[in-house]
Amino acid sequence: MAEQRARSAVSKALNAAWVRPFLFLILIVVAWDVAIRLFRIPAYQIPAPADIVVVLWQDWPELLRQAWPTTYATICGFVLSALFGIPVAMLIAGSKTVESYVYPLLVFSQSVPKIAIAPLFVVWFGFGIIPKVISAFLLGFFPVVVSAVQGFKSVDPDMVDLARAMQGSRFHVFCAVNLPHAMPAIFSGLKVSVTLAVVGAVVGEFVGSNSGIGYVLQRSIGTFDLPTMFAALVILALIGVILFWIVDRIERFAIPWHVSQREEVFFAA
Repeated sequence: MAEQRARSAVSKALNAAWVRPFLFLILIVVAWDVAIRLFRIPAYQIPAPADIVVVLWQDWPELLRQAWPTTYATICGFVLSALFGIPVAMLIAGSKTVESYVYPLLVFSQSVPKIAIAPLFVVWFGFGIIPKVISAFLLGFFPVVVSAVQGFKSVDPDMVDLARAMQGSRFHVFCAVNLPHAMPAIFSGLKVSVTLAVVGAVVGEFVGSNSGIGYVLQRSIGTFDLPTMFAALVILALIGVILFWIVDRIERFAIPWHVSQREEVFFAA
């Protein structure tokens, strides 16, 4: 009986959501280390995982200090993308006229590389936090708009007509029908947005900054300090994963019915 319980506990632990990607990550790191030893790849091309771990251990306080400006710019840009993106999506989804004027311009703006216009932000706003926030906002804005528009447009018209037939005002119909139905799509866009906002903040730091993970990357590339560069990339990945996890937790709290339904479909598959 005790042995059966132990097997059940081990099976449950291995099926946990975070265990599988963690095991796969360990497999990638082991394969990485074996490939370096097997093919004798020099350290100035690809550092060994052990060298990166040493840098993370020794320079952790400095890397943590440099991670704060990047995280702050990412959060500010992400919040702005949500505050502006969702209302813009509501206007686009609710008006064909607004959609015909605004939506093509949004699509066109995505074809302009942000690294190409980031120097303009430095010229206009200096070397402070504002250019990084704007870069994060620009990269995070479009996914929020596209996903929210899709969510608002996918509302069943019969449900809207039923709510209006019950003497519901435009505002009450929106709060009771449109918004709850669009929330899953909105959160999908927010998850993409928060990861892209990290990229936008680093782009802003590349162009002009004396702090942040982007500055660490630029400095380490200039000195060919590859272990530090890879350590900075690990920090960026951690920032993105943590922020994505926070948005996912908020989604579970805001729309638990959708999350539970999604998990049932996932485990059934």
